[in-house]
Amino acid sequence: MNLDDLKSKAFKLRNAVKSKLREYVRVLKIAEKPGRDEYEMAAKITGAGIIIIGFVGFLFFMAARVLPGVI
Repeated sequence: MNLDDLKSKAFKLRNAVKSKLREYVRVLKIAEKPGRDEYEMAAKITGAGIIIIGFVGFLFFMAARVLPGVI
């Protein structure tokens, strides 16, 4: 591998990184802080998900406790 190949790869890598950083900056510029309603809705959905997953885990726990005695 010669010096020109290394320079070319480094140049391509630098351009790729710059392009990706520009995309990130663009997204951050258009992003805005969520309002109170949006935040409350996200909190409710997250809470419901936690409760549902906990209930499913509890059902698995109870099945694991009861089924070995039945089988």
